[in-house]
Amino acid sequence: MATHDDLPRRRASLELLRAEAADELSVLVHERLRDGEDPWDFMEDLPTVDELVVLMLRAENIAENGGARPNRARHYRVLRQIALDYPPLTRAVWRLLGNEENHRRWDAAIRLDAQ
Repeated sequence: MATHDDLPRRRASLELLRAEAADELSVLVHERLRDGEDPWDFMEDLPTVDELVVLMLRAENIAENGGARPNRARHYRVLRQIALDYPPLTRAVWRLLGNEENHRRWDAAIRLDAQ
């Protein structure tokens, strides 16, 4: 008899993931506006809804892997798998793959060492 841990993980529908991402983006925009930032200065820097969905799915994968930060090869494999699992996100995946050093974007020390 299979335990719950042996069952494949059920993922949310793409529509639900997009709705969550849209809510998150609206909160980000609202917070930045409340801080007095000009939307013309920051709106282009924000990810699209689909890019945010991809980043959320990637974060889930990192958490499932014990929180280990991905290297470039694993980052590519994870994003490629997201595109295979959710074909409508393929364009967002390729945009994120084209963004150099996106797999470590939160780590400023990595970018400083690379220079």
